[in-house]
Amino acid sequence: MAKPKVNFICRECGNVVPKWVGKCSECGAWDSFDEEVIEVASKSKLRKQEDLEIKKLSEISGIEQERIKTGIGEFDQVLGGGLVKGSVVLVGGEPGIGKSTIMLQVASLLQSKNENVLYISGEESASQIYLRGSRLKLETSDFFVVSTNNFDNVISLLEKEKINILIIDSIQSLFSEELTSAAGTVSQVKFITHKLVEIAKSRGISIFIVGQVTKEGSIAGPRVLEHLVDTVLYFEGDYTRGVRILRAVKNRFGPTNEVAIFEMKSEGLCELSKLKLIDESEEDISGRVFSPVTEGSRVFIVEIQALVTKSFYNFPKRNSTGFDLNRLQMLVAILEKKVGLNLAGCDIYLNVAGGLKLNEPSADLAVCAAIISSFVDKPVNNDTVLFGEVGLTGKVSSTPNIAGRISEAFKFGFKKVILPENVKDVCGMQILTINNISNLMNIVR
Repeated sequence: MAKPKVNFICRECGNVVPKWVGKCSECGAWDSFDEEVIEVASKSKLRKQEDLEIKKLSEISGIEQERIKTGIGEFDQVLGGGLVKGSVVLVGGEPGIGKSTIMLQVASLLQSKNENVLYISGEESASQIYLRGSRLKLETSDFFVVSTNNFDNVISLLEKEKINILIIDSIQSLFSEELTSAAGTVSQVKFITHKLVEIAKSRGISIFIVGQVTKEGSIAGPRVLEHLVDTVLYFEGDYTRGVRILRAVKNRFGPTNEVAIFEMKSEGLCELSKLKLIDESEEDISGRVFSPVTEGSRVFIVEIQALVTKSFYNFPKRNSTGFDLNRLQMLVAILEKKVGLNLAGCDIYLNVAGGLKLNEPSADLAVCAAIISSFVDKPVNNDTVLFGEVGLTGKVSSTPNIAGRISEAFKFGFKKVILPENVKDVCGMQILTINNISNLMNIVR
């Protein structure tokens, strides 16, 4: 009898090697390899092949149906209009950010709409879930709760009970006896997720999967889960303000980069129709600039803060919070080359207030203005907003949704807009056009 094949899999990135090593060559993690025994199926265990039917796309009958509304408007928006039957949704985020909280709220609301909801918890006992539900005022909810770490028991339960919605909290806490590896390993996570996707597609059960994150901020077993599920939602936000932003980074049934805004309160996550990320202080302060940025279909006015100080080190510091550090270094190089600022001997710190992470280049112009303002120690008027993409040549390019950005700025009481394109018929707003980054010095001074 042939010996089963043994591989070693990195629990951080999923890298497979034939023998154990101390450091992963792919992600650099130490002592992260777990042993996995691969059993080759015998001919008697192989599944019988089925005859596949080939159809033209035009001949396939659609299965379109009304989406299931969760009862939380912000959550439905980030899903693309509601929950699709038979879909698998992955919800990730840092510990304590509100993943389990929103799942309990969704379970309660869906059960009230006569959807049979099963909540599987591998991290808390049933009594602990009840205590958390009592805090959220959900103790009268009728959804089913099971506390177990054995995934095989979950499969047996789904075969006995008629369940429409399944919530797994969390995927890293479950294990299957079909594998010898421990719970949370890449092989267990991948195997269980494969099974869940198969159940969702074959039985029409909608499944929510809560995923833990690593210290780098990615879901444990990175890219293993994201590739298998239909929708990936990430929580981010500012713990100090209680603001939580739920972002869709993958959605097979709706647009990506949509965001939902919540505020963490004692009764759970509450919806916010507007996110206030700016300090409405009337005092002009150097290094502070406002910019309208888009997240999905929404526009936010964010406050960008910059601090430029003389460096006492051989290598000046470049620190960024909420903005890509590599792009910050590029903008600093453009300011040195095209504007003539001597930033080589300065430490530069950049911060996006409110905990929002900017993923679009429209804030380039505002970042440059904030750096110049702090460097010359002269403020930009606080009734002004700036937006535009800055290229390596110093040219400032236009960005999408100009009308929406200007409209949002007008709602917040801003009077002047600096942008790279002429805009007509703007009521109550003064428009200033800037086509090259070298002209920005005149605005700050």
